[in-house]
Amino acid sequence: MVVYTDNDEYTSPISPTRLFKALVVDSHNLIPKLLPQAVAGIQLIHGDGGTGSIRQINFLEGGEVKSVKNRVDEINEETLTYSYTAIEGDALKDKFASIAYEAKFEAAPNGGSINKMTTKYYTKGDVEITQDEIKIGKERVLAIYKVVEAYLLQNPHVYA
Repeated sequence: MVVYTDNDEYTSPISPTRLFKALVVDSHNLIPKLLPQAVAGIQLIHGDGGTGSIRQINFLEGGEVKSVKNRVDEINEETLTYSYTAIEGDALKDKFASIAYEAKFEAAPNGGSINKMTTKYYTKGDVEITQDEIKIGKERVLAIYKVVEAYLLQNPHVYA
């Protein structure tokens, strides 16, 4: 097994608390609502949504990825930190045993937020991954992030 680690940082005019509520706490409701052309639904298949829970994200037919199961490793509304691991599904392809994500939402000096994400790719065997493969995953995450950010900018009362 080989582990590839990638770190990213995004800034947003949205407060860290609002982003955390939208992207983490209520993502199972909000993401399918905002991205109906891509996400068919998010189901809680084990647990109560907290640590140890498993969520399945179902994507629309015709896409490269049909579903992915994520295990919640930690969710902390006080520190605005969230970690989860993709443990099963098409998103892992034949290359990954799992993909672990750690997100931290922090206040920025301008009143917005700085959002840090660490992603660890655990490969199957000695499989190598390319920077292009990592870039594709990052672009998908950023696209969701930007859609949620735009929604929150247009609806300042939501998750306030």
